[in-house]
Amino acid sequence: MTSEPTPRAFIPLAIAVLTVSDTRVLADDRSGDTLVARITGAGHRLAERDIVPDEIVSIREKVEGWIHDPRIDVILTTGGTGFTGRDVTPEAIEPLFEKRMDGFSAVFHRISYDKIGTSTLQSRATAGVAGATYIFVLPGSPGACKDAWDGILASQLDYRHRPCNFVEIMPRLDEHLRRGAATTT
Repeated sequence: MTSEPTPRAFIPLAIAVLTVSDTRVLADDRSGDTLVARITGAGHRLAERDIVPDEIVSIREKVEGWIHDPRIDVILTTGGTGFTGRDVTPEAIEPLFEKRMDGFSAVFHRISYDKIGTSTLQSRATAGVAGATYIFVLPGSPGACKDAWDGILASQLDYRHRPCNFVEIMPRLDEHLRRGAATTT
């Protein structure tokens, strides 16, 4: 007979939200609003929020700054994951990844397929880790943001989720960096 695991306390994370858009402002950023509502509703803290144009340099500069900000645990971007000429968010962010999270894209598309069918193929949602910061690159629709949060992120960003979650491995995300530094001295 196995015993029930000891209950865990919730650990709030500091999450930054970046909307990538040439046309949105905070007043009409429904996707950003959707993420903020879910972040704060879950008990996490909104660390930063911004909007940048669909330009690789602007996106990368903002995300790099947040990666290096010790107050930020997680970065969520929304927008720029399609196939048109201005959709460059994956190109801007993927080179920053120290480790890719291929499973995120697979699970996101599985959830999305149940809602929008093969139209999910039009998204290049991706995720990874850089500088001990989780980064999730989401499509620019409120529905896709809801699907990603409700179907994946709400549980994986909750320390109470069993059998495992992203929060419990956060202290070890930069082991490879620290190990490399230790061997070069």
